[in-house]
Amino acid sequence: MTNFIPIFPLELVVYPGEQLNLHVREKRYQQMIRECAEQGKDFGIPPVIKGRLHEYGTLMRLLHIEKIHSDGSLDIRTRGLKVFRILEVIRDIPQKPYAGAIVHYPDNHTEGDHRLMQSLVQALHWLHQKLHLEKSFDKPIDHLSTYDLAHHACLGLEGEYQMLELLHERQRQEYLRRHLKNIRPLIDEIEKLREKIKMNGHFRELQIPDF
Repeated sequence: MTNFIPIFPLELVVYPGEQLNLHVREKRYQQMIRECAEQGKDFGIPPVIKGRLHEYGTLMRLLHIEKIHSDGSLDIRTRGLKVFRILEVIRDIPQKPYAGAIVHYPDNHTEGDHRLMQSLVQALHWLHQKLHLEKSFDKPIDHLSTYDLAHHACLGLEGEYQMLELLHERQRQEYLRRHLKNIRPLIDEIEKLREKIKMNGHFRELQIPDF
C-alpha cells in the first residue's frame, strides 16, 4: 500500500505505539497540524540525522491540540501508528508551505521470543541500576515490545534509526541483545572509574606485591 502524507522531519526517531508530545513553533508545521486536525489526517515523522533526511519513518496520529499559545505555537499530543518508507519526497505542494512524501508501508512482523524479551528487560534493569536511573515500564512483560525498550537502551539516534529499519520483532530483539551485551564492559569500566574517583583523598589499604 502506498499513499501521500504530509511530513514533519525531526531529529528524533519515533516508534509505533509511542506517545509523543511536541511543541510546534514553525508556522508551516502549525498549518500542517491544524489541517490534520480539521481533516482527520495523519502525518509522518521521518528522522533527520546529521542533516540528512532518512527514508524510514513513523506515521503519526494527532490525538489532541493541547494548547494554542499567543504566538501561534502549538502543544500537541500524538501517537505513532506504523513504519513507512519514503518512495519520493514532494517538496512543492500547491498552496502548502510544508513538504510531503509518497510512502509505502512495509509488513512489520511483531511476533518475538518471550524468553529473549525477559532477558532484555533484565539487562535494562541492570543498565539503569548502574546508571543510577529509576525506570519502570507501564506494561506487563508479556505486552512489551522492543519499541517500548529502545529509547531506554542508550542506543543513540543512529542506533535507534537502525532498529526502526528492522521489520521483524525477533531481529529487533537480537539487535538490542547485542547492543546491551557490547556496552556492558563500558558500563563496568565507568563504574570502576567512579569508585576510583570516590577513593581520592581517602586512606587505602593496598595489597603489597610479593617481590
